[in-house]
Amino acid sequence: MRVYRSFSWKETNLRVASPAFDLVTSTVVEERRKLERYIGRHPEFLTALVPVVLLEDAPAAALRMAAAAERTGLGPMAAVAGTLAQMGVEAAMAAGCREAIVENGGDIFIHSDTEVTIGIYAGDNAIAGKLAFRLDPRDLPLALCSSSSKMGHSQSFGQCDLATVVAKDGALADAAVTLVCNRIQTEHDLTPVLDEVGAIPGIDGILAVKNGKIGMWGKLPELVRNQDIAARSKITRDLQSDFQG
Repeated sequence: MRVYRSFSWKETNLRVASPAFDLVTSTVVEERRKLERYIGRHPEFLTALVPVVLLEDAPAAALRMAAAAERTGLGPMAAVAGTLAQMGVEAAMAAGCREAIVENGGDIFIHSDTEVTIGIYAGDNAIAGKLAFRLDPRDLPLALCSSSSKMGHSQSFGQCDLATVVAKDGALADAAVTLVCNRIQTEHDLTPVLDEVGAIPGIDGILAVKNGKIGMWGKLPELVRNQDIAARSKITRDLQSDFQG
């Protein structure tokens, strides 16, 4: 039976399923510490809303985030959660773990040799809690990053109920889903925005929800009915958000 455990450190709120829980969480903390030290030397990295040129000796997390920023045109911090989630999973994989699932505030990186089902929460609307992604282990590892203009504390310039991006790279998926949320104002934006963001190399699939309308692009995991009646209680709470689910 798959067991998830929670871990919080500063603004990082993780939900982890892995026998290497301690390794995963310690890796995320250490990589974040390296990133904080780098930001101390390069404060623009933290505040920029567009790609920035890195200083010498930037840590691995910053390199991944900057690469995702270049592809999406956003600031590098748009990719921080997906980057750290992937680095935690990679540490477990390197140690020989058969499973490591790390959710970092809605941004998930998944490695498993068995099927994984991830519920979709798009707020209180017609599809709330009714859908889930079923992931085939043959397609793993991969990132499944979600964002919303209406839930959480992350800055958004759009009005998207929910967007999810699937990619092999956690940094790219995280930055791209932010871009989708930024660009969607009405349901009429779903098709053109998904086509635009989907054209970015490395994006496998996108799902977005606005006013009960669903847009899909590319290759997404199988959509199934969510059978977990307790799904809402399992949403990772952003401690800086006013979300009261």
